[in-house]
Amino acid sequence: MTEYLASIFSTDGLLVGTIVPFLFVLTAVVFVHEMGHYLVGRWCGIGVTAFSIGFGPELFGYTDRRGTRWKLSAIPLGGYVKFVGDMNATSQPSPDETASLSADERKVAFHTQSTWKRALTVLAGPVFNFLLTIAVFAVMFSVYGRFVSDPMVAEVRAGSPAEAAGFQPGDRFISVDGVAVETFSDVQRLVSGRAGDAIVFVIIRDGREVTLTATPEVTEQTDALGNVVKIGVIGVVNNEALGQPRVIEYSPPEALREAVVETGRIIARTGQFMKRFVVGREDKCQLGGPVKIADMAGKAARLGFEWLVQLVALLSVGIGILNLLPIPPLDGGHLVFYGIEAATGRPVSERVMEMFYRAGFFLVLVFMGFVFWNDLFGC
Repeated sequence: MTEYLASIFSTDGLLVGTIVPFLFVLTAVVFVHEMGHYLVGRWCGIGVTAFSIGFGPELFGYTDRRGTRWKLSAIPLGGYVKFVGDMNATSQPSPDETASLSADERKVAFHTQSTWKRALTVLAGPVFNFLLTIAVFAVMFSVYGRFVSDPMVAEVRAGSPAEAAGFQPGDRFISVDGVAVETFSDVQRLVSGRAGDAIVFVIIRDGREVTLTATPEVTEQTDALGNVVKIGVIGVVNNEALGQPRVIEYSPPEALREAVVETGRIIARTGQFMKRFVVGREDKCQLGGPVKIADMAGKAARLGFEWLVQLVALLSVGIGILNLLPIPPLDGGHLVFYGIEAATGRPVSERVMEMFYRAGFFLVLVFMGFVFWNDLFGC
């Protein structure tokens, strides 16, 4: 019995070691996302009936003086803000409920607001996710700085794409596919997501520029959290003698600027991954759901709180991008409807909207089933 309890409640156990870190990560990301909707909606004069972390039955909560019910619900896999006049948690309009509203309620109902107010309120959720990532990175860069090394080639592995392309020890990277690089990490970042693509490299060799073309090959590596990931490599190695590894320290303004740049890089790389995934050029095992996130959260917590916070930042970007996909009932789907309304001068018909909502729900359920399958059986 003692061993059983220890396996649950110890820092390496299921509850403290996995479930608590998972709930911390997911709750932080969801809370910030929904708070974006809430704050901008309130700023636009829209009434809010409920703010929930989680779905399903309410566990506990309270109602504030504005009539908003703040609650924690039983299924901790998301959350929602329900505005006045919404049919459900996805802010789908309800003609019957709108018709039954009083004159004062209609003034603050979501679907009676101007198009720009509704669009801004919906967009705020993903934007707040990106801002959370920027804030986390800014603090991390301010406190810890950034470890960098010069973009030098110390070794070219035999039989690698780099050897076939003509790379030599002592080469210094200048650009990768037209993007200037300053560190070896920049080179790795630009290559890792491009397996199978021919990439043009500009290097400095003996004081002159040389242009080489190499196609990264897929290799498996284990990241800091113990996950096996497949990335593209060309087969060059950096070392301490040539790379001159060092830590760059940043002032708060510099850290903020670097955080914005780093967040932009993650967004671009995620978008690149999604495009390659759709056409079958990425491994399906790279996508995971709640089980994989919980596992990563537990591993990050064991490495230290700063690792857990970095996982929050990375997941926040992912949630922000996912919600911007043009699929109802995601935020991006709402924005498409508002864009059509702004262009045509009238809202999309209820029949068409209902049809797209049903199709969107089906796609979301398929995606959720896919990542759950990956979590449990697929990889």
